[in-house]
Amino acid sequence: MSQRPEPIPLSRRSWRTIHVVFTLVCVGAGCMFFFKLHEFLRTIKKDELAGFAFDPILTYGFVAVGFFLMLVWAFLTGQFKDVEKTKHEMLDRVWRQEREEGLDFGEETP
Repeated sequence: MSQRPEPIPLSRRSWRTIHVVFTLVCVGAGCMFFFKLHEFLRTIKKDELAGFAFDPILTYGFVAVGFFLMLVWAFLTGQFKDVEKTKHEMLDRVWRQEREEGLDFGEETP
């Protein structure tokens, strides 16, 4: 039976890089989102298209607030502290199940 490979821990620098990239992506996406809302608000001011842009702004606003609240909840409850934990728990369960069934990891069943 083959052994489960040990995970390679990420260095402090790698974690910092991941957080910086995550922050930059969120800030960039937020800027583009507010740009799109600004464009919709400019469209509302025009008489012939006044009703066209109101519904998308309302929908975008509700969706954005919902995602932002989920992001804050995940951050406050520690969901980003050990993002690899879930993967390792899943792999451990697979290894345990295959050991109980007498299978070798990677071996195809007939």
